Order: sequence, then C-alpha cells, then structure tokens
Amino acid sequence: MHPNPAVFAPLLLASLAFFVWSLYRKLSLIALGRPGYTFRGIGEGLREMLLYAFVQKRVLHKFFGLNHLVIFWACMVLVFVNVEFVVSGVFPAARLSALPDALYVPIRFLSDIMSALTLAAIVIALVRRTFFPPYPEARSFESYLILLLIAVHMIAFFGVSAAEIARGEERAAAFMPVASFFGEFLADLTPKHIGATFNFYWWLHAGALLSFITVLIPFTKHLHVFTAIANCFLHTGIKPNTQLPEVFEAGRTFGVGQVDRFTVKDLFDPFACTKCGRCQQVCPANITGKPLNPRQVVNDIKVNLLANGPLLKRGGVPTLPLIGDGGPGSVSEEAIWACTSCGACMEACPVFIEHLPKVVGMRRHLVEMEARFPEELLNLFENMEQRSNPWGIAPGERTKWASLLEVKPFARGETEYLLYVGCAGSFDSRSKQVTVNLATILDAAGVSWGILGKDEKCCGDSLRRLGNEYVFDRMARENAALFRERGVTKVITQCPHCFTTLKNDYRQYGIELEVIHHAELIRQLLAEGRLKLDRRVSDLGKIILHDSCYLGRHNDVYEAPREVVAAVTGAAPAEFDRAREDSFCCGAGGGRMWMEEQTGTRINLNRVTEALAKHPDTICVACPYCMTMFEDGLKDKQAGQTRVKDIAEVVAEGMRPVQ
Repeated sequence: MHPNPAVFAPLLLASLAFFVWSLYRKLSLIALGRPGYTFRGIGEGLREMLLYAFVQKRVLHKFFGLNHLVIFWACMVLVFVNVEFVVSGVFPAARLSALPDALYVPIRFLSDIMSALTLAAIVIALVRRTFFPPYPEARSFESYLILLLIAVHMIAFFGVSAAEIARGEERAAAFMPVASFFGEFLADLTPKHIGATFNFYWWLHAGALLSFITVLIPFTKHLHVFTAIANCFLHTGIKPNTQLPEVFEAGRTFGVGQVDRFTVKDLFDPFACTKCGRCQQVCPANITGKPLNPRQVVNDIKVNLLANGPLLKRGGVPTLPLIGDGGPGSVSEEAIWACTSCGACMEACPVFIEHLPKVVGMRRHLVEMEARFPEELLNLFENMEQRSNPWGIAPGERTKWASLLEVKPFARGETEYLLYVGCAGSFDSRSKQVTVNLATILDAAGVSWGILGKDEKCCGDSLRRLGNEYVFDRMARENAALFRERGVTKVITQCPHCFTTLKNDYRQYGIELEVIHHAELIRQLLAEGRLKLDRRVSDLGKIILHDSCYLGRHNDVYEAPREVVAAVTGAAPAEFDRAREDSFCCGAGGGRMWMEEQTGTRINLNRVTEALAKHPDTICVACPYCMTMFEDGLKDKQAGQTRVKDIAEVVAEGMRPVQ
C-alpha cells in the first residue's frame, strides 16, 4: 500500500516553501555587494561548469577526490529516482514503472548500483573524516550529519526496493542485485509485515529527503550542491596576478572595511565554499603557524554577511566588525597582513573561490582609510613615494650596476627591448650580479636593448599587494606615460613581480606591453641559435629548480626555466616535492619581503628545508625575492655548501670559455 498523498503533499509543499524562503533570505544578501564582476559568456561558462563542476577536474587533483566524484555522480543519477519518489508521493500513479522496459530497467539497474557505490563512498568518507581529517575542524557535527543523512537516504532506497521485490511488484528485480539481496531477507514475511516494512522505509526516505530540503541545503555547507556548480559557471577566470583598480575621487570610500564593500562575486564565493580545506592545506602562512586561514577568512565573510546583511538592507549600521578580533565573522589584522599573495589557495580551490582579492581589499581599507598597518611598512611607503624604490636610494644610483659595461639608454625607433632592471636588479648587491650577467647574455645574443636609467621607477607591485593602491595608481600612471613617451612596446624583466605587474596590472592603465621574463627570452635565444654556449656546465653539481609564485602560478611560466637549465647542463633539474602549480612560496610576495615574521616559523625556512632534503649543490631561481629568501634561509640552516643561482647566472657559466 502506497502512503497517503494527503499527508505527504502538505509536508512537501511546506518544505519547498521553506526551502525557497530560506535560500532567498540568504542569497538575496549577495546583492549588497558592489559591481565588479565580469561574466565571460554563456559558452565559456558552460564549458567551465562541465569541466570543473561535473567532471570535477580540480577535485580529482587530490586522490580522495575520486570518492567525492562517486558521491556526486551517484546523486546525479539518483535525481531521477528522487523526482519519481516526490511525484509519486503526491500522484501515486505517476511512477517510472510506466516506462517501457528499454528505459525502466537501465534506470533501476543504475539506481541500484549507484546507491551501493554511494553507501561505500560514505563509509570511506566517514572513516577518513574521523581518522584522517583534512583539518581538525573537519570533524564537525554538520559534516557527520550530512554524510549520515546521505547514508540514510541510500538505506531507505534499498529498504523500499527490497520490499517491492519481496512483494513481487518490481519487474526489474533481476537487474537490481543489491536490492534483491536485501529482498531475500523479507521473502518469508507476511504481506502485512512486508507492507509495514515498505511504509517504514518509504517514510524514512521521505524524512531524509525533506530534511535535505528544509535543513541541510539551506543551513549547512551542503548548499554548495547548487552554489558550487554556479560558481564554476560564473567564475571569471582571473588568476591572482592582478587586482581591481580604484577610482580616487573626493568623498569615496576605499578598500573593504565592512561586508557590503566586497563585490557581488566576493559575497557569492562563501556560499560556494565546500569547506574542503584545500586552501589552508597549501597556504604558506597557515602551514608555518600564522593566524591566516583562507578557509576561515571566507567563512568569516559569510558569517559577517548573515549577521550584518539584514541591517544593511534596511539602511542600518553593521554591529559585527569585519576587521578585528570580534570572533567568528571578523578577520584579524594579523591574518590579513600574513598573506604572501602566492595564490596557492586560489589554485587549489576546486570551485574557484577568489581569496586573494578579499585580503587585498581589506588591506586597502586599513592603509587608505585608517592608515593602520605594520610599523615596518612606514619606511617602505615613504621611500616609494619619495624616491620610487623600497630602499629610498637616490634614483641616480640606478645605473651603478653598469659601471663596467657599455649600456645604452632606450631610444625610440632604435632599440627593440627595454630592459626594465627593477629595484632589486638596480640596488640589491646580490641581484645586481644577475643584472650584469643578463646584460652580458643579451649582448652575446645580439639583442637590441636599452635602459631608462635614473628615469626608471618602481613598478609598484608591493604597494598594490599591500593595499597602498593610491601610491601604486600614481606610479603606474607615471610609468605608463613614460613608456608611451619613450615608445616602449617590448620589455624584458628579471623579476617576476615586475613581469606580472607590467604585463597584467598596467593593462588597466591603457598600455599593452609585450613583457617577457628573462627565463623565457633566454630559452628563445637558445632555441633560435642566437645564444651560443661554450661548454656544458657541470661544476654547479646537482641543481634543483624553485618555481616562483609570480612567474609560475600567476603567469603559467613553468617550462622555460627548466628548459634553460637542461640546455646549459645537459640534464633536467631536480624537482621539489612541491613544484610547478603546487610550488611552495619563498615568503616574500604580497609585500612580505619588507616585513618580519613574528609568529610561527619562517616560510623561507620551510622551503629551504624541503630543498635540502634533496641534497642539492645549487638551488636555481628566477626571482630576486626568491634569491634573497633562499640565501637567508641557507645561512640560518648553516648550509653554506649549497649555493643559490639565478637562471641568468647558470647560463653565464655556460658562456665562459673552457679553461
């Protein structure tokens, strides 16, 4: 006997009404966000949704993602069964059994197998979450409730199907091995007891389904069943290599000091978060004991929005501070300043949550609206404003590295490339050696290049990532005007921070530059035969290559440094355990180059320790910041036997004649 529709129908309608109201109450708060989202188009959105939401490409980047894929696709297949369950609960005659066998039997077979796979996957997930959680807080009541309710859902499905098979009402029984197995246990019961069993499991199934509708989806992270798919469809494709600009006018508010200052996309992200913990597992600040946890930052934004959103919709004043030590819903200043802008969190996130722009937005508020930032940044900001470099050295000193070389100024129509030396390449004693070697390489290859000399200014990378957008904006405008005036269209950089800023950030200022990092250019010169090597380099011993975050993860330049090392030494460099898109930050990005680490262990020591485990003779880098951090780390580790060399220095070794 089928349960009474007069009982189920009102429960279903009430649940659906509550579901819609709950989602509207939450998701309507997203509209409080500012504009700033650019949709890439329906075609691109559908492609990304298919690849990342349904094929789950990023989820499968980790081995356990396979278990999630099983649960996800089982639920997709079982949608048909649940739709039938709901419809037949209201209209008992509307059942899948009305379909012809060619359709009905495969559906029942898939339902049976997928339900069994889901149960197995749930057991694995429960074991993993209990004994091998991705992070300690993953052992939460909410997570266990979700897994157990899914399990109850599957058990109820088998109970209903087994009862139907025992009553002889399931014509696809021969193709439902798992349900048939359970059906054998009911075969000896009386029709009355079988009917009671059917009703019990039917209502258990109904209870589980209605609980999903009224509780789990609206009030737990399981909302991501819908929002994560939408986020994959809507994601901008923006890498962490640039930030949204600001318009500086009197009376405007800058940065993000309260939750409605985030963009609409920023406010949608927290509802898409699956709380998988992958972002915090790769965050260098979190790994080394800093208070920054990307997952928690995103969750705090959601908590803050839910607390303050209704007040803000009515024109009220928020009561829970976004920045500060207000507990859940507030992000501490120490956490905000701990970020290295490496972008590992965004690379790891399976549903394209953009953590970095949120942190930079809050930094902007602290710097531009409250002048509240770590004291050690005061000299940096003053030096940048007054002398356009972090050290505050006179601009006339920018060309001292070239005192023994014949270096020409860049000339419109005569010079092909501008060598943008950068602040480190101009002033840092160690990086100046790299600049000299790079200049030598360019001359040997017959490249037409020149410099701006004392007219060169800092690109402003650290300023933008630290939230001092006002000074960055001024610098970027001045640089863009200078490039136009001099006729600069092609730029060579040795610093990935200069590389990504000139290539990506400066587009916002109406100037499109063809920017090439020296690792890419050297690879090109070697491939074209323009750069000749006099010998194979073997005296550097075992070389291990470090991927700079700003060159690799931010701009997808991974192969060029490896190919250069292989061409010079005759062998591919050794790899870190964490390499390429999984590379671990040196600790200097996001302006952290100019700040001390007061909490936890030093990020560069974590990376140096990983390098030393491979017993290298030489650590090869392609970034002056990485150079500094590795050399400092090796000194702290008293590992003087290991050297640090830039790509250009390795190539220069190969250009020296055989003695």
